[in-house]
Amino acid sequence: MTRTPLLLTLAAAAALAGCNKQSHTIVAGPPGDNETNTAANANIQLPPSILATKLYRCADNSIVTVDYLSDNKSANVRSGKDTASTQVTAPQPGQPMTAAGGYSVEGSKDSSTAKIGVPGHPAQTCNA
Repeated sequence: MTRTPLLLTLAAAAALAGCNKQSHTIVAGPPGDNETNTAANANIQLPPSILATKLYRCADNSIVTVDYLSDNKSANVRSGKDTASTQVTAPQPGQPMTAAGGYSVEGSKDSSTAKIGVPGHPAQTCNA
């Protein structure tokens, strides 16, 4: 009874040993066609990464989270726990960052305070 599974296993191994072991190369397109491939020739710029995340408590007792980005002229602002973030940007590093809808951040990742404006609230000083 134990010989039958052993013999079936040996027969399957022998059948697989006879498979064609020829090398296969898969080419996605005609060779040397990279001149017409604009994605291969494009200068790709990655989005900025998060340098620092700060949690601020403002004068009206609200909580605002700011993710400062590596380009030093943009940040992601979240007001509240379950809200989507909004990206604020500045024309030059070190200048106040703003976005449509009333969002603004005036501060940096190194300071312990920032002047933050969110929709429905005037800009106020917030402490990290």
